[in-house]
Amino acid sequence: MKKLAYIFLFAFVTTTALSSCREDKSAGEKMEDGIEEVGDGIEEGAEEVQDEVEDAVDDN
Repeated sequence: MKKLAYIFLFAFVTTTALSSCREDKSAGEKMEDGIEEVGDGIEEGAEEVQDEVEDAVDDN
C-alpha cells in the first residue's frame, strides 16, 4: 500500500512539474515562427536551384 502511494505521489509531482514548465506562445510568436520556417524553406530551395544551375554550367 505504501508503494502505491509513492507511485501516485511521484506521478503527480512529475506531471505538475512538466506541465508548469511548458512554454505558451502567443499568436504573434506562433506566426513569427511560421514565417521563419517558410523563409528557411525558401532559402534552402533557392540554394538547391543555385547548386543545380552551377552544376549545369560546369557540365557545359
